[in-house]
Amino acid sequence: MSSVPSASRAVWLKNLHRWHWISAALCLLGLLMFAVTGFTLNHASQIEAKPQVVNRKAALPATLLAQLAGGAAKQALPPDVAAWARKSFNIDVAGVPAEWEDGEAYVPLPRPGGDAWLRIAADGAAEYEKTDRGAISWLNDLHKGRNTGAVWSWFIDIFAIACLVFAITGFLIMKLHAANRPSTWPVIGLGILVPVLLALLFTH
Repeated sequence: MSSVPSASRAVWLKNLHRWHWISAALCLLGLLMFAVTGFTLNHASQIEAKPQVVNRKAALPATLLAQLAGGAAKQALPPDVAAWARKSFNIDVAGVPAEWEDGEAYVPLPRPGGDAWLRIAADGAAEYEKTDRGAISWLNDLHKGRNTGAVWSWFIDIFAIACLVFAITGFLIMKLHAANRPSTWPVIGLGILVPVLLALLFTH
């Protein structure tokens, strides 16, 4: 009769190990990236960034000025104006909401690791500026999900779920082995207690 619980425990442990390594494989690169960027974000004031700024100017053809004047009602730039911007500045502003004031259109183009914008004045004078703050800033923004779009947001959600599976299965595996490893519960307790005490005592 004693072999039944033992067999059940072996199956349970085998499944836990399977889910643990699968979630670990899915989390591997994400865990490395989030660990590194957690460090860089924690020391952001000590890591200097040297932004590179690109500024270009052009003139909107007179044939498109009338379309620009009527674009405020539609929020985004008219399709022909957006196509001109793509050709002139190599940017995609189709469907991007613009801010309108006195016939002038301002299109914010935030991006991970930098910023960009396009301004087209009522007289057709156009200016595009892009700021690149470097790879570390780019990775930091990926960590925060800043200006990364819907697909990366989905990835973060899936990654978070995989991390939960990884942590929970790891805990259950340790629990099953705890009888043969006396240090298991003290170490787990320490891992829980230290962050809680640090948060309560040293954060304001």
